[in-house]
Amino acid sequence: MSDMPGGPGRLTPVLLPRRPWIRAAVGLSFVAGLAGVALIAGIEHYVAMETVDGPEAAPLLEEWPIPVVPIEEPPAPPAGWDISNIDHPRVEFWIRRFQTDKRDKFEGFLKRKETRAYSRAHASGLWQFIRGTAARYGLDINRAVDERNDPVKATAAALRYLEDLHREFGSWYLAAAAYNTGERRIARIMRTTMGRVRGTDVDYYRIWNRLPAETRDYVPLMIAAARIAKDPERYGFRVDALEPWRFEQVVASPGTPLEVLARRAGTTVAAIRLLNPHLKLDRTRADRAMAVRVPARPSAPVPAALAQRPGTLVAD
Repeated sequence: MSDMPGGPGRLTPVLLPRRPWIRAAVGLSFVAGLAGVALIAGIEHYVAMETVDGPEAAPLLEEWPIPVVPIEEPPAPPAGWDISNIDHPRVEFWIRRFQTDKRDKFEGFLKRKETRAYSRAHASGLWQFIRGTAARYGLDINRAVDERNDPVKATAAALRYLEDLHREFGSWYLAAAAYNTGERRIARIMRTTMGRVRGTDVDYYRIWNRLPAETRDYVPLMIAAARIAKDPERYGFRVDALEPWRFEQVVASPGTPLEVLARRAGTTVAAIRLLNPHLKLDRTRADRAMAVRVPARPSAPVPAALAQRPGTLVAD
């Protein structure tokens, strides 16, 4: 290993920067896990620039016994929410499903740590990016790495994408729908149905019957899951607190074997793979040096400089 702050083989504690836009976008209740929620419901979730309409679209996975219900414009988000928490029969439907026949899957979702989900639409990772969208938002995919499976980089990319969608449509609900089925399709439906592209969260339900089957329940699933995740005991779930994801970083020379990294860091290859699910080979990428996460050492203090300058790499 070389090219590390502080000299070869040195470990550098990392404190991820906190940006206001991250806090706002995470408040979108995607903390409930858009990708995971869709998988629980049996819905094929993927991020698409464009998808087909008509018979080729995903089949109905549920009957739709509840028609679109006229609702008023939502008030300001309630306390603890950064988006509208609109009541709708489909939200209640999914809460009941999560409490009954899909309870086991939902309980697993609440404890979920999987970051390498892969769909038949060739979407991958926690945020289910397809290749085109991943490249558009700066995620590398090559023989050695698939950064769609990097939970840190992929989350940052997903939040940028969601911010762009929110700017385009003016609504987090419409942004979520576009995230699922593609912004071109949502823009087309909005123009045809509403005579405009930008809208409100209520407009999601106004165009509900024009959406593909898997997208109709995307926001109700999100809100149902968020309600439970924010107050699990109220809905009969018990959730044990998870330990924070702690790690340090090393900068590895091109093509460094993971076995060498593990030995230098005093850990195992399995531990490195767990922290770096985007690594596809038994070595780092060969085209350039890269940062690799290793387990944090309990005795490693966080330098004062880190607390003053979040995100800065400082040698210990």
